[in-house]
Amino acid sequence: MTELTEVREASRPTVAVIGLGGAGCNIVTYLSNRSITAAKVIAANTDINHLVLQRADKLMLIGKERCRGKGCGGFPEVGAECARESADDIRKELEGINIVFIVAGLGGGTGTGSAPVVAEIARSLGALTIACLTMPFEIEYIRRENAKKAIVELSRICDSVVLIDNTKLRKFAGNLPLKAAFAVANTLIGSLIKGITETITEPSLMNLDFADLKAVVEKGGISSFGIGEGEGENRVEKAVMGAISAPLLDIPDIAASHGLLINITGGQEMTLEEVARIGELMAGHVPRTKKIIWGAKVDDNMTGCIRIIALFASVGNPFETEAKGKETDKEKREVLSSALSEVDKPQEHQEPKPEKSQDK
Repeated sequence: MTELTEVREASRPTVAVIGLGGAGCNIVTYLSNRSITAAKVIAANTDINHLVLQRADKLMLIGKERCRGKGCGGFPEVGAECARESADDIRKELEGINIVFIVAGLGGGTGTGSAPVVAEIARSLGALTIACLTMPFEIEYIRRENAKKAIVELSRICDSVVLIDNTKLRKFAGNLPLKAAFAVANTLIGSLIKGITETITEPSLMNLDFADLKAVVEKGGISSFGIGEGEGENRVEKAVMGAISAPLLDIPDIAASHGLLINITGGQEMTLEEVARIGELMAGHVPRTKKIIWGAKVDDNMTGCIRIIALFASVGNPFETEAKGKETDKEKREVLSSALSEVDKPQEHQEPKPEKSQDK
């Protein structure tokens, strides 16, 4: 091994992906099945029956004393207790890691409760910490409220919180069988993590580096992403429009995002002109974005196709807007109710006052 190779290996950022709970473990199993070699993959759960079915570099049963492998029963506070119980084991797995992706489905017990605890551990070790999460459907009111509380906490801890809203996902996969529809979420988050990780850690046509990623996500807050693919004539334009028009979270103004990370993958025939054109078109859609970085990679399996993964960083919290909207509606109802009560009050009868006579 030459001196330069040794330096390169020593400077290569280390990455870990930790899946928490049922949904999180399913996503890391997807990554393992697709041979993500540049990251350490960890599956952690309180339910041993689900955990033993997963594929990962490390299977971790958390909260052995608290739950004894039987799960959290959907209680986030129990999930948090389990993560705290296993904090030393989690810390041991994450030591020396530069970038930690925390993957979970919010709303239940293990993922919702343990994610903030794991994020605190990762940040305490100095890792760039990115949570990639799914939100429950709007109809799942209790689970969705649990998820919102976790998002507030994770936004405070993590460098970035990337969200997929299942309600939004319904528009893409609503006609698929249930199992296949949820597999779409696994594929989307898995593709995002795999794309970023491999572009940062492996030689590419145009590399992203650790500093680039940090510059985009370190602002914090909520992030979202879109994926677009194009084939045949105008494939660049098709891929760009797919990535721009289909972020998996309702964002009030995509152009106001703090940062944009563009990951481009194509076959051997992909040209420099196409890559440059993608950068120009994407930048034109987010004119107020402070930081835009992009990388490109050739994949022999992508012959004839171009794929764009666009990460929109710090887009604002749509759930805060939602809460403010509800509060405004409440205030309007209170004002209206008060006005109506005044109208309904019986009016006091008053005798007319005699007019004063004026002497001419």
